[in-house]
Amino acid sequence: MISMPIRFALALILLPALLSAQERVTVKGRIINEKGEAVEYVQVGVPKLQTGTISTVDGRFEITVPRDTLEFFHVSYQTASYPVTGDADDVVIILKEQELPPAVFIGGNTKEKYLVRPGMKVMGNQGIIDFSLRSEKDLGRELGSVAQTGKPFLVKDILLSIRGNTIPDCVASINIYRIEGKKESFVNVIHKPIYFHIAVSDDPQDFDIKPEETILLEPGKYFVAFQIIGCDKEALQAFLAKPEEDRKLWEMSLHSIIYFKSSYIRETTLGEMKAFPFNMGVAVKGLEYQL
Repeated sequence: MISMPIRFALALILLPALLSAQERVTVKGRIINEKGEAVEYVQVGVPKLQTGTISTVDGRFEITVPRDTLEFFHVSYQTASYPVTGDADDVVIILKEQELPPAVFIGGNTKEKYLVRPGMKVMGNQGIIDFSLRSEKDLGRELGSVAQTGKPFLVKDILLSIRGNTIPDCVASINIYRIEGKKESFVNVIHKPIYFHIAVSDDPQDFDIKPEETILLEPGKYFVAFQIIGCDKEALQAFLAKPEEDRKLWEMSLHSIIYFKSSYIRETTLGEMKAFPFNMGVAVKGLEYQL
């Protein structure tokens, strides 16, 4: 049994370490590949702390975190890490290319099929789901649709509609994760980024995205996710520089019709995936192999 004086002494000893662990420092840098080329839209963060950001199109990043280990994720490269020991202004992270497995060709008949459809609208066309940028941390939020296949499925088209957008130079991506195990780990299955631009418009915009790479899904459960990864940073900073009472969220916002359908949501870059009862109407169609 520990006496009170000893407990108090232990607390005094541990207090500086606890304060140090909570202290936040700022790390700035750039991300390049082994050829020295900038790597665009890399997800940077500390997953266990649910905090992250996304690098710019020229590979620049800035993040404020406790002293911990930063992780760098991009679908075309191996995940890298950087131990944060204090403030740093010019960190250079070099990512190694991901080794791609050889393409697998399956014989047999195929039939065209929707792997997943949007579901039922919430409140018709009046129910919307909103992606508002209240800070740069909101870049990287993911939401999409859950898909299940009992046979090999070749993805040909990924479809979604945006009802309106006021985010200048908005860049979005599509990610596909295989959901594995009872604890539901999310494993990325694509090897080339799927990027597309969303124009500023009050009118609906329909997208039919055809992946460049061959995406063959083995039988199992998948999550097809939409994510905003980039925007005009000067416009966002000008918006955030306004007094909070003068900011109108619709001035820096993207929204879509909301649907009832099983989904997941990731609130921050490299954060935890959480079950969510709604989605934004992402649909997938392609060829199902009739084995």
